[in-house]
Amino acid sequence: MVHGSPGARCARFMERHRSAVSFAVLIVAYILYLIIGAGIFSAIELPYEEEFRRELKAARRDFLNNNTCVSDERLEELLARALQASNYGVSVLENDTGQNWDFVSSLFFTSTVLTTTGYGHTVPLSDEGKAFCIFYSLFGIPVTLFFLSTVVERLVVLMSRRPVSYFHRRWAMSRSNLAVLHATSLAVIMVIIFLLIPAWIFVTLEKDWNFLESLYFCFISLTTIGLGDYVPGETHSKEANPHPQLYRLAITVYLLLGLVCVLVVMETFCELPQMRRLRQMFYQESVRELDSETANIIDRDHMSSQLTEPADQISSDQLPAIPSVSAQAETLPRSTTSVPYLPALSSDVNGKLR
Repeated sequence: MVHGSPGARCARFMERHRSAVSFAVLIVAYILYLIIGAGIFSAIELPYEEEFRRELKAARRDFLNNNTCVSDERLEELLARALQASNYGVSVLENDTGQNWDFVSSLFFTSTVLTTTGYGHTVPLSDEGKAFCIFYSLFGIPVTLFFLSTVVERLVVLMSRRPVSYFHRRWAMSRSNLAVLHATSLAVIMVIIFLLIPAWIFVTLEKDWNFLESLYFCFISLTTIGLGDYVPGETHSKEANPHPQLYRLAITVYLLLGLVCVLVVMETFCELPQMRRLRQMFYQESVRELDSETANIIDRDHMSSQLTEPADQISSDQLPAIPSVSAQAETLPRSTTSVPYLPALSSDVNGKLR
């Protein structure tokens, strides 16, 4: 018995297991993306690391040659102690007189911990502080995620859904195309306000940073990556920054507002119809059907809520104009030919037409 060619069987298998095959392709593509990224970073950064190591060894050798009273072992102990202190956020430099655990600095630390940014430049020094950080984060991170999701949901309604609905009614434009245009415009505005302008401000305030480093810090911070290699306010003295507490507080506010705006833009893109269809390619059949039913329910609820709005909340210019009877009569189609009357066909009991 012939069951078809191997190509036909393969096509039927792909059709039956389309979501599973798409999900497997997604996993393989993501692993390849990780491998390619690791290879590129290794090719770019490894030569710089080796050159930096050679420079440090040469500087250490020159220091020992110029200071023969210092032994290699004592210098090794001093460097190890300095590096350990630097890992805990404590600097041994003379021009660094700032404190890491005053109130404003602690507020900056809590904001970076609860938003999972975690620069790592300031860490608890005591066992009590480490234990409290675990307890504080255990409850604080879920609360922060709930708080951010609530704020983002309200802002998405205000900044995305209502503008798209308004311009869809005003311009009679396709909702999907309008949503893409709106999401792109929102992303461009966010990049200008929370990336480019703050990067330019950091260039003027941080004397050791160029524009790329400032932009790098803004992006790493707002995406909650938080590598900690660049932290504002850590490189200059009190003469360069006479108000370090106010500066640190302003950075805390900027990071929280920027994170909210980034989440709003991401949620706006996730709600695009194109993104929904793309995600459904990787769902299982039951999940796909449930997602479609949920989307239909949400759309129906949204439409019903718009229809049941109080009449006093709708302005007079938004009400549709009701034409008069004469105007409706003028719009009726006129035809010079009349339709002849056809009597209705009747049938007898036996079903025969008469």
